[in-house]
Amino acid sequence: MSKNLYIVPHDFTEVGDAALRYAMNLGQKVRTEIQLVHVVGDKAKLISCKQKLEKIVQSNTAGPNIELSTKVVVGSIFEDIGKLAKKEGAQLIIMGTHGVVGMQKIFGSNVIKVVSSSEVPFLVVQKNTKITEVKRIIVPIDMTKESLQITNLAGDLSNIFGAEIHVIAEKESDEILSRKLANRISLVKDQYDERSIKAHVSLLSSSGSYQKKVIDYAKNNQGDFIALAYHSESLLPMFDTFAQNLVVNELNIPCLIINSKSASKLYF
Repeated sequence: MSKNLYIVPHDFTEVGDAALRYAMNLGQKVRTEIQLVHVVGDKAKLISCKQKLEKIVQSNTAGPNIELSTKVVVGSIFEDIGKLAKKEGAQLIIMGTHGVVGMQKIFGSNVIKVVSSSEVPFLVVQKNTKITEVKRIIVPIDMTKESLQITNLAGDLSNIFGAEIHVIAEKESDEILSRKLANRISLVKDQYDERSIKAHVSLLSSSGSYQKKVIDYAKNNQGDFIALAYHSESLLPMFDTFAQNLVVNELNIPCLIINSKSASKLYF
């Protein structure tokens, strides 16, 4: 039986614990190794941090399908988590965030900077994220082809958890753009139909904040995941407020996010 690998960056806080709990919950569905990772800037801290990770492992009871392991690496969280995950062949990085407050917090408002440096998808959880069964995955798309890169991964997770997918987009008033959007949605729907995935499509009002509408839709439809592709031409992509605010949404819903420029294959 094949085994999935989840990487869980841990900063020895409650947020790291929340990410580990969520990873263990997801790992119950398939045979999974969960690798706790801590990044240090000083080699002198390797042994003490390794011991801390081992204590965390000892204090958690993993399920029958789950194996816990640890790794401490010297480097930068912004560059080396993604590199490690790719080298290890991980399917997913499950990371906690402290939210948008506290710039000194390494997993705080810089979370998009970490995501944009990785070819491996991220699932970002917050300290107060609840452990729930995954029944509905909310997938916001837009007019860019990059935004569609999340649809395959969302479909893979839907197959694992037996979850519905809700594809949402903003209505287009321009006739040409409206037809273009309809064609893209049709392609996504056909893809899901071929995979026997139950999918719903909703077009939202074109007025107001798209980010707020995504959150409201997730709230009103009891979404368990928000899944999106991150793409930006900005020289400083970590300041992309749409993706950032979805990642740290006030509902504490986990956010599955890929760097669309690097996404080129299925992970599950």
